[in-house]
Amino acid sequence: MKPRALALYGAVILVSVILDQWVKNLVETGMDYHQQIDLLPFLALFRTHNTGMAFSMLSGIGDVGLSLIVFVVIAFIAYLAWRTGPTQHFARFGFALVIGGAIGNLIDRVEHGYVVDYVLFHTPVWSFAIFNLADVFITIGAGLVILEEFLGWRRERAERSS
Repeated sequence: MKPRALALYGAVILVSVILDQWVKNLVETGMDYHQQIDLLPFLALFRTHNTGMAFSMLSGIGDVGLSLIVFVVIAFIAYLAWRTGPTQHFARFGFALVIGGAIGNLIDRVEHGYVVDYVLFHTPVWSFAIFNLADVFITIGAGLVILEEFLGWRRERAERSS
């Protein structure tokens, strides 16, 4: 990866981490635990702590175990990003978002022993898992990587056809 590209994707990671930590700090200092602030009929801020991973999975492993798993995942994603071709801009940007989000949640886990979650989509009879900005970055990043793979598959298919 060229130094310019490395700096660009490093900046994406840094901005993702800073934004995530800034919002989490606002939530931690400005809201009581389990306080709900309705923003729309289906969207609320709801401060909670997640001691596991996505959807509270693996919460019984403990902080050190989860931190090690997250660190290994970050290293693996960085390896995949490094191997990504120079024209695969969506994938590179996506990997940077995934790494930034994972680092943001890792900082929480190391600092607090839990991840701060605060976004709640809900209806009177249903609610989605509570999540945070880092989770949004991870999801969008994964979507961009999948999009890049799909576009690459379509390009290869078109080249074979012609």
